[in-house]
Amino acid sequence: MTTATVAAAADPASQPHPPGLYTLFFTEMWERFSYYGMRALLVLFMVDAIEKGGLGLTEKNATAIYGLYTALVYVVALPGGWIADRLLGAQKSVWYGGLLIAAGHFTLAVPRREAFVIGLLLIVLGTGLLKPNISVIVGHLYPEGGSRRDAGFTIFYMGINIGAALGPLICSALGEQVNWHMGFAAAGVGMVLALIIFQCTKHRLGDAGLYPSRAASGESRRSVMPWGFVIGGLITFVSVTGLTMQGTIPFEPVVLSKYTTYLIFGVGGLFLLRVFALGGLSGIEFKRMGVLVMLLLACALFWSGFEQAGSSLNIFAKEYTVRAVSALKWEIPAGWFQSLNPVFIIVLAPVMASLWVGLSRRGTIVSIPAKFAWGLILMGLGFLVMYFGSRGLGPSQRVWPTWLIATYLVHTLGELCLSPVGLSAVTKLAPQRFVGQMMGMWFLSTSLGNLLAALMASEAVATIDQFPTVFLRITAMAVGAGAILLVLAWPLSSWGADPDAAPADGKSGHA
Repeated sequence: MTTATVAAAADPASQPHPPGLYTLFFTEMWERFSYYGMRALLVLFMVDAIEKGGLGLTEKNATAIYGLYTALVYVVALPGGWIADRLLGAQKSVWYGGLLIAAGHFTLAVPRREAFVIGLLLIVLGTGLLKPNISVIVGHLYPEGGSRRDAGFTIFYMGINIGAALGPLICSALGEQVNWHMGFAAAGVGMVLALIIFQCTKHRLGDAGLYPSRAASGESRRSVMPWGFVIGGLITFVSVTGLTMQGTIPFEPVVLSKYTTYLIFGVGGLFLLRVFALGGLSGIEFKRMGVLVMLLLACALFWSGFEQAGSSLNIFAKEYTVRAVSALKWEIPAGWFQSLNPVFIIVLAPVMASLWVGLSRRGTIVSIPAKFAWGLILMGLGFLVMYFGSRGLGPSQRVWPTWLIATYLVHTLGELCLSPVGLSAVTKLAPQRFVGQMMGMWFLSTSLGNLLAALMASEAVATIDQFPTVFLRITAMAVGAGAILLVLAWPLSSWGADPDAAPADGKSGHA
């Protein structure tokens, strides 16, 4: 064996990716196909007339329900991770979560109002088990960490975006132009394909995520108390759901969204106060936690605008966008616009990555707060495009789809500035003893953003005159917050509160 061969064998980065990565790639691709395919239909189905197969809800209530649904998906990721850590292990959590998701989609395919509620709840519970834990397994495949793991996650996230691009194309075509419930069933078929791939190739994963992580520390894998928490929580969940469906507990989507927003904000605020007051933070930890709080607020604000894609922007695509292709005597499904974001991500992610590397080589390190700032500013500018596109629009008027296409392009650039560095920022800035809990706060801030998006959307869709007002308000909030964060980026870095942008020699610039 030559010296070069020995060196290559010793360098993990030179090794091929583990076969299990492709098991997870295709599993997650089809799971995201099902999630985003169904999401593209959700609001449109809820607002469609009953005689056309929809639920006949007002646009205000439909967007509020959509916000609650997307918020719950992130909230239940926390207990989903806990169940995997203590009881099932990540592999079994992915399997059982996938079964619940498939059952939820096929339940949505049943044309009954009760089935709609049950189907959504099954998807929420299943996603809470699957989504966080499949990413955990990816990490377990690369115990050495380093650049090889980063490359593995890059490949994995490419699968996410391929599925997110394909789902709306197929499910929307079936749902909008054939039958809503066929669209939901197509999403279920996608999840079944994910389960088949996972079950047939999971041997490639080996022991990665096979056992609960707590078992390694000597805790009993069959502990009675954790299962008691799970069973008690499910009984409470089912009981509240049943009473709500019977009308015993009143269900007002907009009101519930507001109170849930207050609850999440309050719980998050109290937790952060506890960390600052009782966490025993050192001086640098205190500064870095302050930066992290700003980033969490920026995260919530960003998603409050970005997640309009499935609600107000989806309704705008259906009601006020030219979709007819006269040459083919065919109309583009409104949900197809949902595929623009993942397609733009696939195309632009390498470009943005090269931009950061190029700036770094020239001695300019773009700090974490600066990246978040640009993400907010670009998200706001996207809504500025929508402001001009919707200004003066009447009930019988439609605008060219270029307005929505341009908006999704600018929003994708903003997402690529903010989202990829978010989870990394948590691990870099949070004290090690609080990393897990602050990761939970990241998901909580994302959930808060989804709820705020629902409340903004419910206001926008109230009347056609409200679209420009709400879009301009989001522009002002996002650009204003981004500008403030951009001004603060250099001082925050100079405090040493940003590990990426505070080199010891002080020679690197900041952007």
